[in-house]
Amino acid sequence: MQRMAAWIDGGTRPIPTPNEFSYWIGPMTRRTRTAGAPAHQYRLMPVNPHAHLFEVELTVVEPDPEGQRLALAAWIPGSYMIREFARHIVWIEARAGARAIPLTKIDKHSWQARRCSGPLTVRYRVYAWDLSVRGAHLDATHGFFNGTSVFLSVTGQEDRRCEVELLPPPAPIGDDWKVATTLPRAGAPAYGFGRFAAADYDELIDHPVEMGRFTLSTFKAAGARHDIAITGRHDTDAARLTSDLSRVCALQAKLFEPRGGKAPFDRYLFQLMAVGDGYGGLEHRASTALIAKRTDLPWAGMSGVPEGYRRLLGLCSHEYFHAWHVKRIKPAGFVHHDLRSESYTRLLWLFEGFTSYYDDLMLRRAAVLPAGDYLEALAGTIATVMRSPGRRVQSVAESSFDAWTKYYRQDENSPNAIVSYYAKGALVALALDLTIRAESGGQSSLDDVMRLLWQRVGKHFYDESGRVSATAKGIDEGDMPALIAEATGVDLSAQLRQWVEGTVELPLARLLDRMGVSLTLRRADHAGAALGIRVSDAGSRLKVSTVYTDSSAQRAGLSAGDELVAIEGLRADTATLKSALARRRRGSRIELHAFRRDELMCFDVEIGEAPESEARLVLSPSARSPAVRLRTGWLGAR
Repeated sequence: MQRMAAWIDGGTRPIPTPNEFSYWIGPMTRRTRTAGAPAHQYRLMPVNPHAHLFEVELTVVEPDPEGQRLALAAWIPGSYMIREFARHIVWIEARAGARAIPLTKIDKHSWQARRCSGPLTVRYRVYAWDLSVRGAHLDATHGFFNGTSVFLSVTGQEDRRCEVELLPPPAPIGDDWKVATTLPRAGAPAYGFGRFAAADYDELIDHPVEMGRFTLSTFKAAGARHDIAITGRHDTDAARLTSDLSRVCALQAKLFEPRGGKAPFDRYLFQLMAVGDGYGGLEHRASTALIAKRTDLPWAGMSGVPEGYRRLLGLCSHEYFHAWHVKRIKPAGFVHHDLRSESYTRLLWLFEGFTSYYDDLMLRRAAVLPAGDYLEALAGTIATVMRSPGRRVQSVAESSFDAWTKYYRQDENSPNAIVSYYAKGALVALALDLTIRAESGGQSSLDDVMRLLWQRVGKHFYDESGRVSATAKGIDEGDMPALIAEATGVDLSAQLRQWVEGTVELPLARLLDRMGVSLTLRRADHAGAALGIRVSDAGSRLKVSTVYTDSSAQRAGLSAGDELVAIEGLRADTATLKSALARRRRGSRIELHAFRRDELMCFDVEIGEAPESEARLVLSPSARSPAVRLRTGWLGAR
């Protein structure tokens, strides 16, 4: 993990004519753009960093004469969970000139202003203490926010131009602060505070802002300037990072635009928060917000590609790929969002899954990641899916639709009930890619499908002003079989039904063998594998985190949350459990004592067979030349 408009009202959705540009307010209401209408004026200041408070002032020049409604998003595109950002508004007031205008809160994220004449000015404060890529965070070291967290929308006028003034925090805190954002500037010095602009509310919320004392690195790739702003203490080898990312970015642009290799933006920004422990990213149309361990960043003298750095590069590659695939190539249901409530699609396997497939593959093809390291990472994805019993009960299409209620709200039973549309979606992409390459004799691949998607629906998604184009469209749920056949000449409609709508195992071993790569599976050896449990070791406490469906532990009565205290009369810890299982044969029994809540319980558990959930991929030394040619086309030069 993986994002655009904030449409806030209700009603019915008529079908627009091809010559009439419309945008959607709320789930169903249509409004038409008003040419030359005055812009909305926003003013934002980190008024009290120690209290984590942003203050925002919004001036609506032409409020609704019947009384203006205002709203804040309930979720942020790319993170499919209702977050109710309005709960962080600690106070709000409105005025028309010198006269106070009453505001009535009408639901959890909307306010209704009483009718007034002349401009309406609304002031409010936002509590910002969410150190993530999704919300807003402010202290004396830095400030960060997504527009969905801080900018109220003006209901019925989301199409109007937005002008923003960003101010530094009070002295002395803000004396040396800078600003990193891809919001279009209106005369502001580079990386300085000042005035910015957006074509409409949709663009306003799609350019997150980082402010504070960050380091800055720059490189040129795909005809665009790329900046990396890193906040937090770090000792990054900037030359290594920019060198690696420049190759990956150039290659991704070349994938979608083979002739020119031009990115769909003139400037791109990686906003990276370096922390002691953390990982995540969120894509935007010309930037990405990232959070990662500072130890994952490259350091001077580092050799090879350590696991942490590979993870960071994969994250950057993933979010950058989204600039094409999900920010411009979209599911039809995401072309016009309603940020008050969920927007559903069964296609996240295509958008997040395919992006998860290409993120590390782009590292390999750019020669940033050795082939062995890439195959190790791919084997890890295969193992992740194999360890999930939920893959047998939920398809990736169902997982996509249920993201709001299941994937983003996981509990102790989630491994038994769900499959990741990221991980299994990536394996579906792998299976499709390898099948296309084999069936076409290496003449076609999944790359051709991505290029067709780009030319058909992504390339002209935004017009020159930055607005969603009048002709913008997305991918419907039944489009992919025909698109794959058109792009490659290979009919995979039957496979798509099985792999996407069904729960059959993917034939990865056979497909990889055709590329001269061998896949071997072995039984898991982690503590508890032979009992069908996952355990977490927190200090001196050994807890059962998951009990797998139809396992011997489940049949014996163990439950998630049970705290193991003794294994065959010995104090329970990970080493003791692993040793006890290693010294006993399948079918024998083991006595476990555990606390459930504050009650001591005893369980007699039969030792079963650990599942095959560890994977290994290696290049086959005896592969024949046709397989080697296919493999080279897939992974890049040897």
